[in-house]
Amino acid sequence: MEPIKTLNARIAVLATGGTIAGQAGDASKTAGYKAGVVGVDKLLEAVPALSQVAQIHAEQIASIDSKDMSTALWIALSQRINALLAQDDIDGIVVTHGTDTLEETAYFLHLTVKSDKPVVLTAAMRPSTALSADGPLNLLNAVTVAAQKCAWKQGVLVAFNNQIHSARDVTKTSTYAVDAFRSPEVGALGWVQDGRVEFQRAAVRPHTTQAPFDTQAALPAVEIVASYAGASRAAIDAFVGGGVKGIVIAGTGNGSVHATLQQALADATKQGVAVVRSSRVGSGHVMRNGAASDDALGSVSAGTLNPYKARVLLMLALAANITKPAAIQQTFDTF
Repeated sequence: MEPIKTLNARIAVLATGGTIAGQAGDASKTAGYKAGVVGVDKLLEAVPALSQVAQIHAEQIASIDSKDMSTALWIALSQRINALLAQDDIDGIVVTHGTDTLEETAYFLHLTVKSDKPVVLTAAMRPSTALSADGPLNLLNAVTVAAQKCAWKQGVLVAFNNQIHSARDVTKTSTYAVDAFRSPEVGALGWVQDGRVEFQRAAVRPHTTQAPFDTQAALPAVEIVASYAGASRAAIDAFVGGGVKGIVIAGTGNGSVHATLQQALADATKQGVAVVRSSRVGSGHVMRNGAASDDALGSVSAGTLNPYKARVLLMLALAANITKPAAIQQTFDTF
């Protein structure tokens, strides 16, 4: 099968910084670099083959290390993407991003972008100055995916190391490997190589145009607390005292919570704080425990969402005035 020719596609590349835009003084080093210092024009210049894939419109949205990503930048990015996709002359979006929080940004966009056009995030594990830098090929593949009609209505995607992942499923699984991103529970949606794109499955949960969330309201404060041997309730009490609106527990195993934390969470829910149980394990799903736990605590099961994505969904739910535990549970069961 020959690669699909896509020269008529116009793709907006929005740069936010990250390792893909990183720079180091020693090409043999892949750590100790400065992230987010290479501008989007330089990123594009490093991939001359892009001119054979699509017409490119480039914008520098931010120049940060993605460990410093903020909810304000999420909102600004989503709003800019929606504005661009509303234009007839933009066929898709590629966002270059740091790997540290890419999965959180991708899931936020998955729920707030209001278009069927492709939105593809990509990144790199090695800075642009490194030997065998992975950023240029990842960028080329991301633009290739965004330029394909088969990528429409797939929700927000992540193109990385020749694989295509759904924003809902993907997570970073390595601190150094170039295949750092995986979808542990369900696998990739498809692949991209040498100009060819193939989807082998589709995301089945509602997203983008089917999701009721928007970026008009400020996101409420939601924090994450881990459960572990000998856990103290100090963090939960401090967050509640500070006015947090929601807490996500990174529980052990099937979202189980230390007895000390259980009491703290029960007290928090009585003060109107929403509580969601996720797991720190890395894959699998958290079952709702009914009377054994969730009913007593007034808590919600995150299902297959990891703690970081559960935080994203809880913030959006609370911003949409979804505040009752049963309604929040329905939201997690749906999205």
